[in-house]
Amino acid sequence: MPGDRSGEWPVELAGVTESVVTTLGPNDRWNAAALGLFAPETRDGDGGDGGDGEAEGRITARTWGNTRTRRNLHRRGEGYVQFTRDPVDFVEAALSIHELEDPVLDSANAWVRVTVERIDRGTSGETDWEEWALTPVESTVVEETVPTIDRGFAAVVEATVAASRLGVPEYDEAVLRERLEYFASVVDRAGDPREREALERIREYSGW
Repeated sequence: MPGDRSGEWPVELAGVTESVVTTLGPNDRWNAAALGLFAPETRDGDGGDGGDGEAEGRITARTWGNTRTRRNLHRRGEGYVQFTRDPVDFVEAALSIHELEDPVLDSANAWVRVTVERIDRGTSGETDWEEWALTPVESTVVEETVPTIDRGFAAVVEATVAASRLGVPEYDEAVLRERLEYFASVVDRAGDPREREALERIREYSGW
């Protein structure tokens, strides 16, 4: 049943799960950003060095570059991780500066407030990254849904990844643009109106 699940994750996590995290900025507004959550068994396979055991059994995530999320995590030490199936909210978080009055998205099916601990840092290409271990403090399931396989939504998520890498030296821009065209064709065939709107926002924010 939906409700409070204090001190634990509201869903079972495996592999890499895409989420939206909100962190409180110095302007007292909540910045929303996409955040990939790594289950413990995926950590060593993410191209890292395996760490020093500090993240054993814990959910981890990485921030890339000097983002608002990274700075807010250093400043506050916590944030709200949330799970949404709304493609427009996800694109806004992934590709734009998206600030909110409240920490939880209206579209969130579940959320969890986490404290964070930086456990690793490094550089990939020309981009600095930091790795964080996330500890759940309180969580709520707002709405339980029957899972469906949605190609349009999956294509939107993959398109945000490709769009976010445009202009990054270590990625081939021609390859990224080919991927974007393919994902756009999937949304055109299989997406709903909300997913098509999300695709248009990807075009707007990325200049693709």
